Amino acid sequence: MEKPKIKIDIVSDVVCPWCYIGKRRLEKAVDALSAKYDFELEYLPFELNPSIPQNGLNQKEYLSDKFGGEERYQQITEHTTSVAAEDGLLFDFAKQTTSPNTRNLHSIIDLAKEQGKQLETVEAFFKAYFSEGVDLSKNENIVSITTHLGFDKETIENRLNDTDAKLNIASREQALGKLGITGVPFYIIDNKYGISGAQHAETFIKAFEDIGKQIATTAVESCDVDGKNC
Repeated sequence: MEKPKIKIDIVSDVVCPWCYIGKRRLEKAVDALSAKYDFELEYLPFELNPSIPQNGLNQKEYLSDKFGGEERYQQITEHTTSVAAEDGLLFDFAKQTTSPNTRNLHSIIDLAKEQGKQLETVEAFFKAYFSEGVDLSKNENIVSITTHLGFDKETIENRLNDTDAKLNIASREQALGKLGITGVPFYIIDNKYGISGAQHAETFIKAFEDIGKQIATTAVESCDVDGKNC
C-alpha cells in the first residue's frame, strides 16, 4: 500500500540560526515517521535583510547594532549556540566575520532544486556559515561549496550573474509576504497548514500525524524582520 505523502514548504534564510536548528528538528520528525509517510521537502526564499550590500557587513558590528549592543549580541549568540548543540549542531559565531546578502544563495538553492540537490545545498550553506565561518558574500566561496556537491562550476557562475533569477527571488519573497509570513523558519504543510518557528521534533510529529486537522502552534523562538532575536 502506498504511503501518504506530506508536502512541506520551508520558508527559510541561510543566515537564520533558528532555521538551521529547525532543519535538524524537522529531519528528526521526518525520520521518525518515514515508515508511515513519504515526505517532499522544498525550501522557499526569505531574506532577513535584503538591503545588506553585496560585499556584506561586519557581522559582529551589524548584529550588535541590530540587537541593541554588544552585550545583547553575546547573550543571543551564546543562547543560540547552546540550543544548537542540544540538536547536534556546532555554531561558532567567533569564526564568522561577515553577514552576507543572501539573494545569491537563494538563487543557487533554487537552481539546486532544479538539479535535485536542494536539501544538501541548504545544509552545506548552513554548515559553512554557522560552523565553519565561510564568507558567503564571496562568489568564489559559493562556487567552491557547490562544486564540492557536484555542480558544474560554469553553471553556478552563470546563475550568480543571472539578474532575472535574482529578480525572481524577490518576486517570490513578496508573494510569501502577502501570505503574512514575516518571520522564519515557517513551514507550509500540504499548502494548507502553517507551523511557525523552530518547533521541537515532537511538535512536528504531532502535526504530521494530525495532518487532517487544523494545526495550532504556540509561538517559539524564530528570526523576524524586526531583528530582535537574530
